[in-house]
Amino acid sequence: MPERSSSITRRTTRFTRRLVAAVLALPLSAVGLVVGAAAPAHATAGTGTTAGVTLGDSYISGEAGRWKGNSIATSGSRAGTDRSWTGSGYDPARIYGSTYASGCDRSDVAEVRSAPTVAQAQINLACSGAVAANVYRASNGGQSFKGEVPQADQLAAVAAQYNVKVITLSIGGNDLGFSDVIETCVKDYLVWYSYCHDDQQAEIDSRMPEAMAGVGKALDEIRTVMTGAGYRAGDYRIVLQSYPSPIPRSAEMRYSESGWTRSNTGGCPFWDGDADWARDSLVPQISRELGKVAAAKGVQFMDLSDMLQGREVCSTATRQATSTSAPSATTSEWARFVDGGLSSSQGTVQESMHPNYYGQQALGQCLTLMYARPSGDYACRNTAGRDASGMYLAAE
Repeated sequence: MPERSSSITRRTTRFTRRLVAAVLALPLSAVGLVVGAAAPAHATAGTGTTAGVTLGDSYISGEAGRWKGNSIATSGSRAGTDRSWTGSGYDPARIYGSTYASGCDRSDVAEVRSAPTVAQAQINLACSGAVAANVYRASNGGQSFKGEVPQADQLAAVAAQYNVKVITLSIGGNDLGFSDVIETCVKDYLVWYSYCHDDQQAEIDSRMPEAMAGVGKALDEIRTVMTGAGYRAGDYRIVLQSYPSPIPRSAEMRYSESGWTRSNTGGCPFWDGDADWARDSLVPQISRELGKVAAAKGVQFMDLSDMLQGREVCSTATRQATSTSAPSATTSEWARFVDGGLSSSQGTVQESMHPNYYGQQALGQCLTLMYARPSGDYACRNTAGRDASGMYLAAE
């Protein structure tokens, strides 16, 4: 069991209570429809304006795209990190458009929008918090979500209007209860002073078969929709992607696990043992299982498990922005910290633990690189000290 000094253990601050309360609301998110070019009235499959389409949850919808790195500043532009700052207030709809009201949070730098050269139109159907059943067609068990019809039914309309060239899917994290894992681990750090990885590993293992079956069905649904719209197998591609770790392993943490800087400054309230488990066990496990589904369904797989290496929240290779040190794509964190406690007035809790503005630009570059590879599975990684232009693919 982890330990803290007795004086720290006794310290129950208002910050801790606010952070725990905030984390209780933490979901894994997703996104909606954004088009980069006007749609034709109708297009025969394989002709017309080309389109890249993304479906799934928050890791592809654009959640957290509001933030350029992290800062503990609580007013104004938050040391330049808050892109919704208008000069007199905050308007998240500037970043998420109309989807901010629904909570789908499709940002202006979502993965597909950060890959504009892939196709003439960039269409984002993902929605924050989505599970696999939100992708299926309604006629086959699909469920509407946040006021929108199932994503496969939305795809059918898109496929009839555009020449869809690539469909990228991110799904399964919410089916595995990833937000519950984060909540439990944070509470174990702040309140119970115990590890979470033992019981949470068992929970993940118990949910894995059903979750991966759901991912497989989502891929089947996408194919059925495209076939129904008149597409042949060679007219388009499907890419299934995995998830990156938003926190580093313990050896790469900027803040000690004792005391309160990990939570009230860094926004990474996790014990060393739990951080190591999440970074080096849980995230790779999920990627392996998703890779198996991709292989079984005959689609390309993009492994993102190392995509944020060295750019995670609280990583020793990065820094927070301050009034004298502006955010930067080469030095700032590429993921959103746990938004609670001292930073509770900054944004919404659901943005926590997602790739931010810089991270989403990097994901767009990953998709761009992946589109240039018509076959094969790849891991997308970053180059230390470089911005999104330093992303590269490594064969799996």
